[in-house]
Amino acid sequence: MTYEQFDTLRIDIPEQPGVYRYYDKDGDLLYVGKAKNLKKRVSSYFTNHKLESARTKLLVIKIYKIEFTVVYTEQDALLLENSLIKEHQPKYNVMLKDDKTYPFVCIKNEPFPRVFLTRNLVRDGSEYFGPYTAVSRVKLILETFTKAFPMRTCNLNLSQKNIDANKFKVCLEYHIGNCLGPCVGKQSEAEYVQSMTNIRQILKGNISWVIEELNKKMIGLAENFEFEAANDIKEKLLYLGSYMQKSTIVSTKLTNLDVFALAERDGLCFINYFKIFNGTITSTRTYEVKRKLEESNEEVLLAAIDEVRIQNGDEYEELVLSIPVTYENEKVKITLPQVGEKKKLVDLSMKNALYALRQRLTSLVKLKHETPANRILAQMQVDLRLTELPVHIECFDNSNIQGTNPVSACVVFKNARAAKKEYRHFKVQTVVGPDDFATMEEAVFRRYSKFVEEHLPMPQLIIIDGGKGQLSAAMTSLTKLGLKGKVAVIGIAKRLEEIYFPHDSLPLYIDKKSETLKLIQQLRDEAHRFGITFHRELRSKAALVSTLDNIKGIGPESIKILLKEYKLISNMKLASHDDLALKLGNAKAAIVKKYFEEND
Repeated sequence: MTYEQFDTLRIDIPEQPGVYRYYDKDGDLLYVGKAKNLKKRVSSYFTNHKLESARTKLLVIKIYKIEFTVVYTEQDALLLENSLIKEHQPKYNVMLKDDKTYPFVCIKNEPFPRVFLTRNLVRDGSEYFGPYTAVSRVKLILETFTKAFPMRTCNLNLSQKNIDANKFKVCLEYHIGNCLGPCVGKQSEAEYVQSMTNIRQILKGNISWVIEELNKKMIGLAENFEFEAANDIKEKLLYLGSYMQKSTIVSTKLTNLDVFALAERDGLCFINYFKIFNGTITSTRTYEVKRKLEESNEEVLLAAIDEVRIQNGDEYEELVLSIPVTYENEKVKITLPQVGEKKKLVDLSMKNALYALRQRLTSLVKLKHETPANRILAQMQVDLRLTELPVHIECFDNSNIQGTNPVSACVVFKNARAAKKEYRHFKVQTVVGPDDFATMEEAVFRRYSKFVEEHLPMPQLIIIDGGKGQLSAAMTSLTKLGLKGKVAVIGIAKRLEEIYFPHDSLPLYIDKKSETLKLIQQLRDEAHRFGITFHRELRSKAALVSTLDNIKGIGPESIKILLKEYKLISNMKLASHDDLALKLGNAKAAIVKKYFEEND
């Protein structure tokens, strides 16, 4: 199931067992993972800010697309993960790049069959059950078999001719009760075959009757005060009842085939595909099909089958499908299973197709009721791996020219729109000279010290215009205020639009066309505009005060009056003597008027 936008991750991924796959922009498989709960596991990659591994951080940065496959059990997820890793060898699954296989229980095709654990499947007519993911428990089950149904462990050729010729002698296993001596004729082949029948039933999951027999034996031992032996049987009963479980993912009875299931509703259509190789799922995908005309489900499925098989280069001679189709290739067998392992595979494939369909229908309903602001903020929350929706965002920028009149600006956006009444300017008070980092540290401290003192709600996101230096300076102030870790902070570097997180040396690159980056750029540009405007006002005022200081006979109080009333030199020059006299008196009005006339 494909996700190209992260805004639906935590909402649409199911809380079920399954396998997830991460792809980069080029479509290359980066990582395969299993999960007991897909939603929690996948979301953790984008919400956990304490990822310890630099390799994991690099993986998250590269993720562009996510697919997942739902299965029935956690064991199925483990087996499918193992199969996909071996088949595709993803770059980031370093520790799983081996040839390990999960064990099977084999009933050997021979007279007086042996029952043993193996990882190698030999096609000689022997029966294999499994695979099993807990070797220790399977060994205990085999031990249970040995106690309940004594059987041979030797590899002798127990043909009737050899037994009649007395070629063998009983071994230690016979003397300790683990074998009934079929090699010397002490156990008939009919009795042995009956034991094998019982063992087969247990391996298939039909264990109720053997549990009943063991219960009787346990009660008998307890009545004879043999409590230790009774407890041993009790432990074996617990393992038998809790663990014997057949996997859907791997089957020794299936060979090579393709499984397709189609789900459609309200004009939407999804097809799930499983590729089965030697009884193992080696590839799985879910595709959305867009009908161009009024194609039937059969036509859609046939087109998907052809396209998938061409892409994968399949030559399998069996298709297992959820709906009947007429396939032109007579060499390919079409199967519509009603029972058995193939039916379980089709049902699992259909489960994934239906989930993709429900997810798309849900997302379409959301889009109808979702405002653009909510959509953008939800996208930003996922892209920046925020724990909260960034409804309240503040952005800081510094402005100075040649070190004069340094100022900082803070702009505020709420619900993705500018809240201009909450904008703030900061004239630098403690920094001497052009120090951009110290200026940022002062502005952030002054801004949020008020929030701490008055217990005001903090923004969900703070953006610092600048690279790692400015971001580090801002974090110094937030740490002093006890706000570190309580609010998300990022820095944006202008040259390549790199996004930096505190204490992370690797930048995040967001798609240049994404709404997240566009909103960040809008905040950054607005902070820059607001800061530059304030900086120019200060420079203009400084130049004006400097000019008025040159007028002999005009003191500081008169300068304040002129600045308040006229603002600009040009306004003062145009003012009449009478107008100036009303503000300053006749004598000072004459001085000002004469100065501007002489210096015009």
